[in-house]
Amino acid sequence: MAAPARRKTPPTVLAAKAAVHALALVPAAILAWQIRQEWLTGSGGLGADPVAEIEHRLGTWALRLLLLTLAITPLRQLTGLASLLRLRRMLGLYAFFYATLHLAAYLVLDLRGYWALVFEEIIERPYITVGFAAWLLLVPLAVTSTQAAMRRLGRRWGQLHQLVYLIAALAVLHFWWIVKSDVREPLLYAGILAVLLGWRAARAWRRRRAAAANAPASRAGAQRVP
Repeated sequence: MAAPARRKTPPTVLAAKAAVHALALVPAAILAWQIRQEWLTGSGGLGADPVAEIEHRLGTWALRLLLLTLAITPLRQLTGLASLLRLRRMLGLYAFFYATLHLAAYLVLDLRGYWALVFEEIIERPYITVGFAAWLLLVPLAVTSTQAAMRRLGRRWGQLHQLVYLIAALAVLHFWWIVKSDVREPLLYAGILAVLLGWRAARAWRRRRAAAANAPASRAGAQRVP
């Protein structure tokens, strides 16, 4: 028997994926160019503290992409465009990509190779503790982002990937504690996260309420069956 033909990806989805790849890589490309200019000429536009600026940008883009990943489900529910779900995994992987670069920049540029200090930093600095915890929790999500992993894990895959809510909360807290004084930007991200989580909580509550309302009618119908 011939193997079933694989469904072709619609051109619009291919174009959307290409656009996501391009747009997600733009911040990294700009930063790489500025680091090169800073190295060669000392005027890459990274400010008085280039290391802090590099870490800040990478961490901020990790958080933005993480929140955008969480926004895909409400957007799909509002628009009815199921194809949006095909972009969610890409965005999540790019969030992990920037989070990993953020951690690497801290280890290489901030600790300057004294990586053994990271354990002392994790213990003594709460903002590093929660940031490192967020990155660690992202690792299994990135590793199990393939279709093969979804098939292998089954229902457990969805349960595992619910960690993204905790990860997002830890990432916002990490950013908040780093900023210390001017909390307007982390407050904005905290508000966005609250809306995204509130949307999910409201829909879950409505589903439970509808199920509870339908349960008595279902039982009554079953009792009338001879």
